[in-house]
Amino acid sequence: MAVLAAMTFFAGLGAPLSAEETASPGRVTNLPTAAKVPVQFAARAEIVQEIAKPAIATDTDADFSTLDAAVAAQTATIDDEELNCLAIGVYYESKGEPLAGQLAVADVILNRTTSGRFPASVCGVLTQRGQFSFVKGGRLPDVDTSRPAWKTAVAIARIATQELWDSPAEGALFFHASRVSPKWRHTRVASLGNHIFYR
Repeated sequence: MAVLAAMTFFAGLGAPLSAEETASPGRVTNLPTAAKVPVQFAARAEIVQEIAKPAIATDTDADFSTLDAAVAAQTATIDDEELNCLAIGVYYESKGEPLAGQLAVADVILNRTTSGRFPASVCGVLTQRGQFSFVKGGRLPDVDTSRPAWKTAVAIARIATQELWDSPAEGALFFHASRVSPKWRHTRVASLGNHIFYR
């Protein structure tokens, strides 16, 4: 029965209206309706906000009261080639000098990498022809890494690259041993241990 009623109903949907149906003004039948278009909803966007991890204290966060304390807090491990080259430069150019003098040597090497007048890498600065007397044939010499002076050189290299201590020879690009007198016309910045530093 329900099937018959449904068939009759749907069959009449497309049939034309009779004269009686069109004559009766109050009667509304089968008015056209808006087309039924399936609505697609966009997938709900998930909002993700990263939560900042708590800061972990590192050597770069430390506030040292002395350069000696900064050196003592550094590790002796080398984790990249540039740091190794810088430590070799500090070792051969200033081992045995006061820590401030060793830091100034490291800063000269680093300052050269950003000056535009020298190679842009620490290793390139050190192996540039005619710049450092300990470099032979464009190669850096080996270092006895068991020596305390090497551990100090690594610590100074870390301090310089992480800018943990202000350089006593700020902005210096050149230095020489105080026992020699080159005819440079550079501005003298500092005299530390057995070295004189210039801009």
